[in-house]
Amino acid sequence: DVPADSLGEEFKGYVMQISGGNDKQGFPMKQGVLCNHRVRLLFKKGMSCYRERRKGCRKRKSVRGCVVGPDLSVMSLIIIKKGPEELPGLTDNQMPRRLGPKRASNIRKLFNLEKQDDVRKFVVRRVTEKKPQGKAPKIQRLITPRLLQRKRFFKSQIRKRMELSKKLKQDYAKRHAEYKQEQKELRASEVAKKKKKEHK
Repeated sequence: DVPADSLGEEFKGYVMQISGGNDKQGFPMKQGVLCNHRVRLLFKKGMSCYRERRKGCRKRKSVRGCVVGPDLSVMSLIIIKKGPEELPGLTDNQMPRRLGPKRASNIRKLFNLEKQDDVRKFVVRRVTEKKPQGKAPKIQRLITPRLLQRKRFFKSQIRKRMELSKKLKQDYAKRHAEYKQEQKELRASEVAKKKKKEHK
């Protein structure tokens, strides 16, 4: 964080954070490159200052380090702390949010609603030229009777499958015990026959 007093009288009391910039030849500053000159790095998907053109493609590009120096032409700053004076065109007007929240819990939080209140009545609508009635987002994570019915159906399906598997397991155990008993009796009868023949 940098105090912005050196930029002029109107910036007195402001604290800025450097978020990026470009040098005089247009090469961007890259976070994590701790030097004040240009370096050539191998970039891949997911890294800043690089957009993948083909899948799996890597590219070696020139970027400037994140240390501030005299060769910078542009610097991007974020206001961290506001000073006593307003900056014309920057802090003097409040821009309204273009879109309202989409998730049901966030709409409840915004309007301080109770659980039993209908969230659909509080959706922030946006009026456009084509649609005079306004556009509204589809509410996400909204608990409806249909959703609860689907949940109950899935639970009942799981319960039925569990009961069926339990029954099949019991049937198998019963049949296995019967088969074992049959085999035991068969072996016993064969042994008895052999003994009879030996006695004769």
